[in-house]
Amino acid sequence: MTLIAERPGPGTARPYRFPAVTRRTVAGGEVVAAHLPGQNLAVALLLLDAGAGREPLGREGLGAVLAKAVEEGTAQRDATAFALAIEALGTELVTGLDWDSFQVSVQVPVDRLTAAVELLAEAVRTPRLDPADILRVRDDEATALRMDWANPGPRADAVLRAELYGADTRIGRPMYGDPESVAGLDVDDVRVFHSEWFLRPGTLVVAGDLERIDLAALGAAAFAGAGGGPAPQEGPIGLTFREGRRILLVDRPGSVQSTLRLGHPAPHRAHPDHVPTALAGTVLGGAFTSRLNHLIREVHGYTYGIRGDFATSRRFGRFAVSSGVQTAVTAPALVEAIGEIARTQLTGVTEEELAVARAWRAGQLSVELQSPRAIASALTTLVVHGLPDDYHARLRESLLAADVAQVSAAAAAHLRPEALTLVVEGDAAVIRDELVATGLGEVVDADR
Repeated sequence: MTLIAERPGPGTARPYRFPAVTRRTVAGGEVVAAHLPGQNLAVALLLLDAGAGREPLGREGLGAVLAKAVEEGTAQRDATAFALAIEALGTELVTGLDWDSFQVSVQVPVDRLTAAVELLAEAVRTPRLDPADILRVRDDEATALRMDWANPGPRADAVLRAELYGADTRIGRPMYGDPESVAGLDVDDVRVFHSEWFLRPGTLVVAGDLERIDLAALGAAAFAGAGGGPAPQEGPIGLTFREGRRILLVDRPGSVQSTLRLGHPAPHRAHPDHVPTALAGTVLGGAFTSRLNHLIREVHGYTYGIRGDFATSRRFGRFAVSSGVQTAVTAPALVEAIGEIARTQLTGVTEEELAVARAWRAGQLSVELQSPRAIASALTTLVVHGLPDDYHARLRESLLAADVAQVSAAAAAHLRPEALTLVVEGDAAVIRDELVATGLGEVVDADR
């Protein structure tokens, strides 16, 4: 391949230092904090082991509904009174959900932090959960999902996930559920899920000037009304790969574009190969300068962009490639993408490519980890994945120290081009024969 334009060279990574981490056991829960001297804003984040992976099979979307329902008033205040109390502190509840955790946070000036955490705990531990509110929130979420699923992409994502992990498992279904699963939730589903997972203490993450923050008072406020022990945890899921590729065709009649989703299972977040594997993913498809983007966008002009990288959670991970291409070039785009994945797996990365990836990933740390909220988010990574307290302090050094041999070995070990599942969402009548002709794998109509 030849470059169409000369890429700029990487700059020198900015100095980076992650603050020291403090841990305390308070009122039956754990407080994990980072000291940000002189910072007037502070963030407190209640981390609960109540992620999407805890939802019962067939009840996908409970966490997303609860995320909205906790703002609909509490046992002590109706929705209006609670909103006024939060606004009086100059903050808002920010909720987040992933496979491993449910998070609720506030960001306020340091002198208002304890009052804000008291309101946060009130919302999480004693939400009103009025039936009318739950049903309204549920219907709003289902409507939003129907609108989203009318676009290209969500169906293909769901088909890929089901193929990789099995539609009969929770992780084999969409993290936020689908329109049908959310619409099927009832009041008892939401209340039971809350009682099972939201009354456990969890972990309070704090980022701010600890010389002005009473961690014991914050912990007492956050864990008031909580009970029960830590949520039981299961270990990482073993990796199982397909024998041979398969193409799953999601019909979208009349579409002028094909949505591509390629993927296979990959290691979990705490795997010792995480840093070299992430760098291999960056070289292959995780940045605008990546191999896939250069080949599919710049050389062939098949797409505006293509991305491929490793996504990870506590128990599982996956390598995935996503893009949208013109219908007429669906087959050649797939052939070229798989060829590039296979080349990376077989031959590894070059020093020039790795230098760019290292500098970019290391340089991003000084940009991404500046605010109290970003520091708090980084602390949640330590808690959820059981990483050492000095993990982020050593991360920049680990990125810059990774060499070609390590990253190439990770690519060889964790890229499986021969076991890819290829999901294509497009006009089946137009693209089916060309997909069969590629010989990339058996072409099968998707069930959903």
